Amino acid sequence: MDQAAYEGICPGSFDRILAKADDAISHRVELLGSGRVMLGRDIDWHTDFKTGFGWPVRYFRDIEYNNPERQSDVKVPWELSRLQWLIPVGQAYLLTGEERYAVAVGSIIEHWIDSNPYACSVNWACTMEVALRILTWTWFFHVFAKAESWAADGFREKFLRSLFLHVEFTEQHIERSDVNGNHFTADAAGLVFGGLFFGQGHLANHWQQLGWEILSEEIKRQVYEDGVDFEASVPYHRLVTELFYLPALYRERLGLSINAPYQQRLEAMGKFTAAYTKPNGLAPLWGDADDARALPFGYQDINDHRYLIGIIGVHFKNTTLLETFSGSKEEIFWLFGGDVNSSFPLNAGVKGGASTAFKQGGFYVLRNANDHVFVDCGPIGLSGRGGHGHNDCLSFEAVLNGVPLISDCGAYVYTASYEDRNAFRSTAYHNTPQIDGEEINRFIRPDYLWNLHYDALPYVETWSVHDDHAVFIGQHAGYHKLASSVTPRRTIALDFKLHAILIRDEFIGQGTHDISIPLHLTPDVDLLEVNECRVRLGDKSKRFDLYWPTDAGYQFSIEDGQLSRSYGVIQKIKKMRWKRENSVLRPLSVFLAPEGVSDDFEKRLFGWLPDMRS
Repeated sequence: MDQAAYEGICPGSFDRILAKADDAISHRVELLGSGRVMLGRDIDWHTDFKTGFGWPVRYFRDIEYNNPERQSDVKVPWELSRLQWLIPVGQAYLLTGEERYAVAVGSIIEHWIDSNPYACSVNWACTMEVALRILTWTWFFHVFAKAESWAADGFREKFLRSLFLHVEFTEQHIERSDVNGNHFTADAAGLVFGGLFFGQGHLANHWQQLGWEILSEEIKRQVYEDGVDFEASVPYHRLVTELFYLPALYRERLGLSINAPYQQRLEAMGKFTAAYTKPNGLAPLWGDADDARALPFGYQDINDHRYLIGIIGVHFKNTTLLETFSGSKEEIFWLFGGDVNSSFPLNAGVKGGASTAFKQGGFYVLRNANDHVFVDCGPIGLSGRGGHGHNDCLSFEAVLNGVPLISDCGAYVYTASYEDRNAFRSTAYHNTPQIDGEEINRFIRPDYLWNLHYDALPYVETWSVHDDHAVFIGQHAGYHKLASSVTPRRTIALDFKLHAILIRDEFIGQGTHDISIPLHLTPDVDLLEVNECRVRLGDKSKRFDLYWPTDAGYQFSIEDGQLSRSYGVIQKIKKMRWKRENSVLRPLSVFLAPEGVSDDFEKRLFGWLPDMRS
């Protein structure tokens, strides 16, 4: 592989890959917020190295891997055993041809096989983990097939036998349910990869056909026509897009076709990715996130999903996606080779995108080139079961004039802390009104970490986009369960000219209630000045005024909050909160605008929203 061509397409990536490869062959990893960790000469595949708790080597069904009384996290050995952290070693081999890289990966895989007997460790306890290893190991074999160490009969036989058993295990223990999610999709992707890898035999054909039939049906069930994955999580939208896309690519490389509806759904997923991508190239921290990838070939920020736009655009020659693509081309290079630059128009990345409603998925994006407001007014996720969705109906993130100001809080961890897991998916951790301290969707039980009651049925009253502004008005039924029912009604208006937004909350109902309305600031925004009914915010270059009417009747406070940009990583942030206690229902209008434009913004708003004064 031409190193110069690679550096021309991905400047700086060659040295980064070699450094990551050297870390990997030294058994030095950084996974799930662990920081850089030395695993030692003999890797312990069954232990959460963050806490020291391990699981026994026994039949997988006899292993209890959810331990609420401990802070152990089974995702650590699972992530370690996916072996995706070895992918830079394969890339280094392709770029340099050095045999030592092939030897290192082969040695680690052989040690994994010896340490994890078939169906007898925690790394067999979830079929999705087995399936994801199929994807990684298949790629490794194609990379190292001609390497001297991989041609040795003893190693090759052991590797192929274990890979075959992985595919067999996936079919036998496929994670089928009445409502299937990303686990089932990953299992099917593993079957396609395994079947295609093993060729034309009866069993191989059966695997790839079964996996493809599942994917072809599930893409229609799990992905709305507007391209939104039904699990109500932006990070899982990324993972599921990869799981549906990569088997299709593998099929086409071997001369098999994909049908037009499948292609159309993938292109729609790419368009949703383009819409939710903020001006800084990052995705909203929406819903669950565990940093999961199918085959990670690039080293961009974990929240940079733009490569999906490029991959799908290049594959299907979709000019709309190609024109909106910006960012690193690493992932595209490793899938399509060295001439990827020719696939992109000269004006790629110039378009900022238009305001778009994804009505089936329930997401509304108010935007221009420098402003981006991402609003949730959709179903809770997994067909109303909860899944990877949070209590975030009517919540939003906001970027104004290129500055990320308001953020979701992310997800942080899963089983490592039931308390933190439930806190980060709670109403209070989202930018949406909370009434009487109740969840908008009730928790079923503290240990039901992926289930919620579906109370907050959403309703969009208004969606309108104009030359100089866009308006969203929505409500939900999450508080109809109260003894005195209340319907929150939220208006969000974005002024394209002034880079300003209005957030107006009204409450339809009777009686007295406690009202709490939080807004969580991004970590990079400072509170510069706080006065009565006015707060000055800013980053290093720009300042904004956040203000509300002096007669609003709400108590205002600035409090400590938490935000997680990736799994296992937490940051301290500031959140602003408006509250009324045991009071009659009153509306609140909050304005957020660049310094010095507040009067112009309000005048323009009164023209768009004539009932705003009421």
